Amino acid sequence: MKKGIHPAYQNTSFKCACGAQIDTRSLQEEYRMEICSSCHPFFTGKQKLIDSAGRVERFMKKYGDTQVSTGKKPAKTKKKDEKVTKATAKTAKKVK
Repeated sequence: MKKGIHPAYQNTSFKCACGAQIDTRSLQEEYRMEICSSCHPFFTGKQKLIDSAGRVERFMKKYGDTQVSTGKKPAKTKKKDEKVTKATAKTAKKVK
């Protein structure tokens, strides 16, 4: 390796907003994170909403009462049901 062209590799601490600190080595001296494995909902099993400038409240106000799509097809319409009843009525007349 050539001397003097590589950046300094030094001890580093990763600090999370929850207070957790992870010490390792990297090019920068300190990193700051908003979320880590100590406070992430996937690892903790608890849901935590980070509300920045009331965005969650605005979303709930706008879309809170709307129904969520389940991805299923919509129920059959009445037109098809009417056709079935008409067809059964015709066959009932023929049978008599």
